[in-house]
Amino acid sequence: MANVMEKEKETKTTKNAKDTKKSGLHALLNRQVANWAVLHIKIHQHHWYVKGPNFYALHVKFEELYEEAALTMDQLAERLLSVGGQPVSTTKEIAAAATIKEHEPFASASDMVQCLRDDFSMVIEETGEAMELAEQEGDEGTHDMLLELKTRLEKHVWMLNAYLNE
Repeated sequence: MANVMEKEKETKTTKNAKDTKKSGLHALLNRQVANWAVLHIKIHQHHWYVKGPNFYALHVKFEELYEEAALTMDQLAERLLSVGGQPVSTTKEIAAAATIKEHEPFASASDMVQCLRDDFSMVIEETGEAMELAEQEGDEGTHDMLLELKTRLEKHVWMLNAYLNE
């Protein structure tokens, strides 16, 4: 009887440790969902307010990027649901979970591009954290999805830096 109780206790402890790790990954994925929701709004704002000699090119690029942000947010939320999580879905939850912050419209296109570059750089770093945890948990699907996202963002940062001449 004592062996059975010990085994049950051991199983519960192992399960609780797995649940804690899983909830850690869920939190990191929710941060991603929230960040992409904020990015969608911010990039849309840039699209509306951009002015200057590069208006046409940036207006089109910002539209491409906010559409990509919406798709990315949806993919992350659906992945979170598929691994047993619950994605943030209200503005209150998004504001609480996001590390990307909103701002008033910028006056210059360069400020918009710099902000976007900085936001993407932060998301790259946070994506790496989530990738590590997914790898530790053996969640190859999440890891691979995040790797593709990180690679895409690294290219965007390179292009934004080229625009800024940095």
